[in-house]
Amino acid sequence: MTVIREITLEDPTGALPERFWSAVDVWIEKPHVVNRRLCGMKLCDEREVHEKENLLQVLQDLSKIDVTILSELVATIHCCSQDVHSNLWARNSEGYKILLRSVIPKSSPRYKTSAGKEMIIKDFCNKRATFIPLVEENSEGMLRLKQTNIYQVQLAENASHQWLISVSALCLEDWEADGVIYPKVSWLGAELLSKLAKWSTENKISEFKSTLSLISVEKYNSTYHRLKEQYKEMVKVWPEVTDPEKFVFEDVAIATYLLVLWEEEQIKKSLPEKQSFVDLGCGNGLLVHILTNEGHRGKGIDVRRRKIWDMYGPQTLLEECAIIPGDSFLFPGIDWLIGNHSDELTPWLPVIAARSSYFCRYFVLPCCFFDLYGKYCRKQSRNTQYREYLDFVIEVGSICGFQVEEDTLRIPSTKRVCLIGKERSYSYCDEIHIDEQRKDYINSRQQCSLNVASGTSCFTERNCETSNSTDNINNESSKSCSDERTQVSHDKCNLNTSSSGSWITNFQPREKNRTSQKLCLPPSGFYQ
Repeated sequence: MTVIREITLEDPTGALPERFWSAVDVWIEKPHVVNRRLCGMKLCDEREVHEKENLLQVLQDLSKIDVTILSELVATIHCCSQDVHSNLWARNSEGYKILLRSVIPKSSPRYKTSAGKEMIIKDFCNKRATFIPLVEENSEGMLRLKQTNIYQVQLAENASHQWLISVSALCLEDWEADGVIYPKVSWLGAELLSKLAKWSTENKISEFKSTLSLISVEKYNSTYHRLKEQYKEMVKVWPEVTDPEKFVFEDVAIATYLLVLWEEEQIKKSLPEKQSFVDLGCGNGLLVHILTNEGHRGKGIDVRRRKIWDMYGPQTLLEECAIIPGDSFLFPGIDWLIGNHSDELTPWLPVIAARSSYFCRYFVLPCCFFDLYGKYCRKQSRNTQYREYLDFVIEVGSICGFQVEEDTLRIPSTKRVCLIGKERSYSYCDEIHIDEQRKDYINSRQQCSLNVASGTSCFTERNCETSNSTDNINNESSKSCSDERTQVSHDKCNLNTSSSGSWITNFQPREKNRTSQKLCLPPSGFYQ
């Protein structure tokens, strides 16, 4: 191996070598963070090799490459004789981890590169990770080594007991750059190693999930490219005063995420038809338009009509109406409710979905900070305001009986974390009991709102702290129920419904003509 570059690391907190492996894992699991021409990766297989196992046999099982070729390669990597079996374990008692990943490039007419496979050997004793490209040799999927592009990242101590991180290549002069999966060899030292060195000495732990963690990156990549090409011309004819570049491609990305999520759900649950939806606070309506064109039955509702609505045509159903949480805005025949930057409706989305039907799900992308009864009142917390608000909306969903999942979208927005309620945490026959729990929680949030108005503390142990909602549901719900799924009557479990059908009396929907508000920026390191 020929060293391309090495960097001396300062380690005052003793984070190495553990943080080195964390940095390597970021590059393995999220290659798009460093290489912007990649969409992500798919982990095909991984194996741990223990002392009694055969390293070469595991490599051969994963790659299907002749064991003689692999033996020569491993000998070269480890700078030892070809008698790999006899001396490898004498030097390495900590074992290896072997991974097989598919690196997925972004779909681009400029770079027509298909996904490439890599085998990765993590050598824990010698603190090095070797990346071995594999090329498909024929239509049957047979693989061969691409020896020109084998490279290695290693952590070592010098004579002065300083940590050094380096990157090396097996065939430096013969390196084959494709500009996408494999940039120029100088990129390994200038970009990749610099990132790994930074991450190896950082103690920061991200508050957020990695992007697209709940769906297939491959499906997202192909669907996003198709929709982006289909709707890119809308940027030129955008009649609104908002930035068309931002809003068009943001809605395309959100639509892509939902389409992939719903396609995977339809396959998993064997649904007979595509899911229906209602977008509450739909704004410009482009998301509704895209989902409708993709064959999903649904509509959008917003307090103010937009100019662009007239451009979509009659098949895109958009309704101008102020949404007040109550019996008038339940959607028992709808599969999914969407809240895309839905402001004051954001915390109500789980409530409305839960009470619409046991089978209704929701997707919400929180933006501005609203409680159920007004502006959100922050706790004394070490977390950022954004993280704390996300936790609050998760809490609402959990109290409502959802198993809330979190993901991060790839959109041009400062607020990119979405919350999804796909599954319930209770059985169908416990609906009345769980709705009482929702009512108690919502009433407690109203008391918080009154406390804020009077200038007293917003959060008290008595009024606003809730125990873990999942535990409440599981521990308190011990009823038996029949297999018959009869409709639960909402007359028995309404949330203090008024004569007008509204659940609350002081809910204030957004104004028809709002002035633009300055958005809070996410914490540093969020985009990483």
